Amino acid sequence: MSAGGNACLRPRGRNLGKVDDGYLSEDDRPIGMFDSGFGGLSVARALIDLAPGEHLVYVGDTGRYPYGPRPLSEVRAYAGQIGRWLVDEHDVKLVVVACNTAAAAGLGALRRLLPVPVIGVIEPGVRAVAKATRNRKVGVIGTVGTVSSGAYQRAIGDLAVPLELTCAACPGFVEFVERGDTRSDQVVVLAERLLAPLRQAGIDTLLLGCTHYPFLARTIADAVGRGVVLVSSADETAFDVRATLAEGRLGRGGHRRGQARFFSSGEVEWFRSVGGRLFGAELGDVGQVAWPVADAVADDEPGDSGTAMTGC
Repeated sequence: MSAGGNACLRPRGRNLGKVDDGYLSEDDRPIGMFDSGFGGLSVARALIDLAPGEHLVYVGDTGRYPYGPRPLSEVRAYAGQIGRWLVDEHDVKLVVVACNTAAAAGLGALRRLLPVPVIGVIEPGVRAVAKATRNRKVGVIGTVGTVSSGAYQRAIGDLAVPLELTCAACPGFVEFVERGDTRSDQVVVLAERLLAPLRQAGIDTLLLGCTHYPFLARTIADAVGRGVVLVSSADETAFDVRATLAEGRLGRGGHRRGQARFFSSGEVEWFRSVGGRLFGAELGDVGQVAWPVADAVADDEPGDSGTAMTGC
């Protein structure tokens, strides 16, 4: 969001409605997307707004949420299982990992595993926060798994312009969003406690390193101060998807509106109820998916021991 507002920042100088000529093609296959639950719906919304002609298959893995406290090796196995299902059962042309924890656990492994392009949410978010900061003091908040993986620390460290980074893990935020509770006294008190170090660090820009967190934007803004710009990676991720489709001539093209299909590994009625409040009435019907035990997926990401590491 811009300073003093309540919505997350939309990257400057880019028009979500603009259509590039090179995007138009005739690939009718859907885009696959998954998250541990509802957070990725913020990415789904941005993508539908940007590329309304594309079909989408979204999986909310609510039967195994939250991913944040789980060992990274376990999350990586879940990601591989869902990615394979999207390719094998729905013939998707591209997979979006709309979950920061899953992306941090092994985006590279998923790219090696699947025969289609795979896009995560970490790099787009880092680019957006680097553009938004003015004093070069930035913050990142995420799940325990995301922060302890070091993925954001490495991505920001690789930027050409050095930034002073403060990180904070926010256990409990995901669960509040999944319950549809974004403004209660309990979540406000939790936010004030968890985000106090960011306020003390003097950051001017905060990257919401979990796709659930945009739904807590007002509460987070109150806790860190209304002068801090909140950045969500959802829009930037949607731009990455669109650019990848254009480069590979994978876009559906034309003026026909695409169809979105939603699946949950948990309670379908709960997903429809909470997801409908967060995403809108377009959520519609929700299909059920059940997973067998996930096979391990090897990874060689630096700093991944399969368990949480400490701090930022």
